[in-house]
Amino acid sequence: MDLWQSIILGIVEGLTEYLPVSSTGHLILAQRLMGITQDEASDAYAICIQAGAIAAVLGLYWKRVRQMIMGVLGKDPAGLALAINVVIAFMPAAVVGLLFKKQISANLMKPWPIIAAWIVGGAIILWYEWGRKGKTVELGKGVEQIDWRLALGIGLFQCLGMWPGTSRSLVTIMAGLFLGLRMAAAVEFSFILGLVTLSAATAYDGLKHGKVMVHEYGALPIVVGFLFAAISAAVAVKWMVAYLNKHGLAIFGYYRIALGVVIAGLILSGWTMMDKQTTVSPAEPLRDVPPITAPAGP
Repeated sequence: MDLWQSIILGIVEGLTEYLPVSSTGHLILAQRLMGITQDEASDAYAICIQAGAIAAVLGLYWKRVRQMIMGVLGKDPAGLALAINVVIAFMPAAVVGLLFKKQISANLMKPWPIIAAWIVGGAIILWYEWGRKGKTVELGKGVEQIDWRLALGIGLFQCLGMWPGTSRSLVTIMAGLFLGLRMAAAVEFSFILGLVTLSAATAYDGLKHGKVMVHEYGALPIVVGFLFAAISAAVAVKWMVAYLNKHGLAIFGYYRIALGVVIAGLILSGWTMMDKQTTVSPAEPLRDVPPITAPAGP
């Protein structure tokens, strides 16, 4: 892998990891467009550089993370309650991922299920936004008001993020909104939950495939991908929080539908095909999209 490729992949990872657009689809699509072969090393790289995005959110939400740490140490009851709720929200996806990893890989890692997830997710966003038009006052609970039932509900919804193309951020943010959280609270809890979920996926793949990845690419592209993922994720998260407070989620709905239509058009025109599947992390089995190939000559 060339350094310019690791820079692009880091930027793509960071910009899309916490946006409700499915970072996995964008990252693997970028790999295929740059001619990076799909194998154990490339799949592990796609997952492990998300550590940069994790680091960015950890920095941006350090006060909240510190509150949870102090809670675990017995010095902040509210922080302890939040930490417990985050663990509760994490557990459903961890269990479902471990139990159904093979079935997900065999049945959902295909072009049309991914396209369906993009389009359906976009339609749900637009349905929600159209339903809240004209409502200028944001009502709902804050992060401090989340209880174990609400956390469990968000965690159950997070399992839907195992469908390739769905987006973990999308399902957790929408779950929070449907279950009564304010937009800002839904986004914040989604990001904090992502710290645990994505860290588990990164650790799992790093331990399982790290040696192959380092042997294939070397350490420098991994470090470069991490750094650019961290920088771009920090920018994306700060932009997203500011944007959502003023404009809502509609732009992401239109984007997802457009993306699904474009990829569907590529498939139907013969430009896109699935050549093989990949083994993915049980914590985030979203690492496969149709590679792009040039059409056969006359």
